[in-house]
Parts: sequence; structure tokens; C-alpha cells
Amino acid sequence: MIYRIAHDQIIDDIQFFPALAIIGPRQVGKTTLARNLRIPSGKPLLYLDLEWEEDRAKLSDAGAYLLQHEDKCVIIDEVQIMPSLFQILRSLVDRKREPARFILLGSASPELLRNSAESLAGRIAYHELCPFSLLEIWEENILRRHWFCGGFPNAFLAPSEQVAGKWLQQFYTTYIERDITHVIGRDVNSAKMLRFVRMLAHIHGNILNLSELSNSMNIATQTLSSYLDLLEGSFLIRRLEPFYVNVGKRLTKSPKFYFRDSGFYHAVARFRDMEDLYASPAIGASWEGYVIEEIFRIAGNHCEYYFYRTQNGAEIDLLLITPRSEKVCIEIKAANAPKISRGFHHSVADLQPEHQYVITPESERYQRSDGIVMIGLYHFLKYDLPLLIS
Repeated sequence: MIYRIAHDQIIDDIQFFPALAIIGPRQVGKTTLARNLRIPSGKPLLYLDLEWEEDRAKLSDAGAYLLQHEDKCVIIDEVQIMPSLFQILRSLVDRKREPARFILLGSASPELLRNSAESLAGRIAYHELCPFSLLEIWEENILRRHWFCGGFPNAFLAPSEQVAGKWLQQFYTTYIERDITHVIGRDVNSAKMLRFVRMLAHIHGNILNLSELSNSMNIATQTLSSYLDLLEGSFLIRRLEPFYVNVGKRLTKSPKFYFRDSGFYHAVARFRDMEDLYASPAIGASWEGYVIEEIFRIAGNHCEYYFYRTQNGAEIDLLLITPRSEKVCIEIKAANAPKISRGFHHSVADLQPEHQYVITPESERYQRSDGIVMIGLYHFLKYDLPLLIS
């Protein structure tokens, strides 16, 4: 089994918190991770999957059933399907407050799991499990496969790029046609949502303009906004907010849009293999989104994340604000010997960051005379980023 970076922190938290939630997109390995945890207290595990009618039936009188298993660590999968459970879990935790009572697995974010946030406040720790990160699966010559196929286990471990693409195509259509209603509990027009997701592939890595999308699709802006919230709450997309600073310049104020998993994006955009991607003008946006997501997966909540753009052409792909409030300006380039844009230099002059990087697929690390560090992605994630967030 591939070692997951989240594992050690999950083990630490489960020794203190009565409840622990592992959340993340479907098919990312939450169940596999939870069922293979070695609970420090030695409690046996009891697994319930709320997508199975038999397990839902066991919880028809949830309080009575769970009281019979107070000695166990109970794993409840797809917990958002039964929101009424959260009040009962709170009562059971308060009745016998000890670590590792419940592990809750869900395919919806805390914002969509408001019942848990309210009912179990102070009793639960949240962990997001992402698709495989580059550091989790690293070996020589793996980067381009991971970039193209993404980190969903079934896609990354597929025997070929074509098989990975077929799985991802099936995954996203199934998610939209079935899972939004069944798992997230929202009724949406699946045909409109599928069309919207395919339209989003054209703006990956670009400024999100809902009004333009609304006009081109003839769908109300409010409807598209709710679709975005569902996709974001299901861990499939990310909106990167612009950085506002009083520098006397006209700044872009709309977010940029990205599909979080690069393989998911490539499937939606219908790239058949890496050759298709190399031949496309979208390769730069693809690499940009991939790098930003890999940084998120390692740095997590330790940093604040923005992009910076003025209407005069100054631009930074990613601006990190570290725990020490240092600014890190990052230019993301798909070529190993890139030309650095004039807009990046102008942005650095505006923001006066403590650190400047250009991240490429495989450049050797070196520092230029102007202070910019050229570096390959793996070495940035493995060595430089931990120092920035420590």
C-alpha cells in the first residue's frame, strides 16, 4: 500500500479526539486508509458503509446500535448520506468521551457537512485526503505520468494513459449523473452540469467570469454559482483568489479557476495521451494547475495562496504567504529552460517578496544573479517548501 502523508497526523489526532473525519473526493483511498489504521489504543474496528442498504438498516435505531459497540472504533463511510447521525454521535461522545470513538469518512467538505461542524464542534478533527501527491509516489521518471494521469489511485495505477483516461471519463460522468444527488444530497440537472464541467475545461488556469459563462450557456449565473460550490465542496475544483495590496495599481479582482486533479482535467478536456497535451496550447495552464495543487497538498493550511495580476500586465502565477508572513513569488513554467516574463519582474518590484522561484518540471536548482531560484518541482516540494513553511 502506498504510504499517505496524512497518515501520521491522523494517528496523532486519533489519540486525542473522540471523532476524526477523513474527507476528500470519491475514489481517493479514504476507506483503504481508514481500514488499515492501527488504532493506538488497540480498539477493534467496526466498518459501516452508508451506501449499503444493510448498513443503513443497522442504523435505523442508531443510538441503540452504536451503544452496543462502545468498545470499538466505528468507521462510518459516506456519513453525509445520513445527516441525522451527527446529533446522535455528539450524544454518544459526550456520554463516553475518550479517543478514537468514531472515524467518519465523507465525500463532502466541512462546508457541506455543516451538521458535523455544528454538532461535533470541539470533538472532531478534520483531515483532507487528496489524490496521490508527487512525493507519495516519487521515483525516477514518474513525474510526467503523474502529471498526465493525476493522483486518483485507479487512474495513476492504470496500465496505460489510455486506460487511465477511460477510467477518469467514467468517473466524472458517474459523479455528475449519480453522486451529486446520492452522495452530496443535491438535486441538479445532470445534463446541464456535464455541459458546464466541459465548458470549464476551456478556462482552466484562467480568470473565472461567471457572467460570460452564463451568457454562452444560457444558464442563470446563480445556477452556475451553485454548481461551482458543489464542485468545490466535492474537492474537484479550486478557485485561487487574487492578492489585494495597496500599491496604487488597478488589480484583477476575480478568482482564477483550476481543476484540482490534473488527470481529471485532462479527461474532461479530452486529451488522449501526453503527446496530445504537448501539442496543445493548454500545456502551460495544465502544468500551472498541477504545480499549484501539488504545493497545496504539501503546505496545506500553513500558507495563504493567491495570484497577483495588474491590468498593466504584471503577473505572478502563485503568491504564498508563509507562517512567518514572508511573501514567496512563484512563476510556473512547463519548459526546463524558460524565459522569465517581464510581468514577473514587475510584480516582484511591486511586492518586494522575501523569496522568488521559477518552478519547472526538472531544472537543476540554482540561484540567478537577480535572486530568482530556478528549481524542478520535486526538489521544491521535497526540500525548499518544508523550509518555507517551518
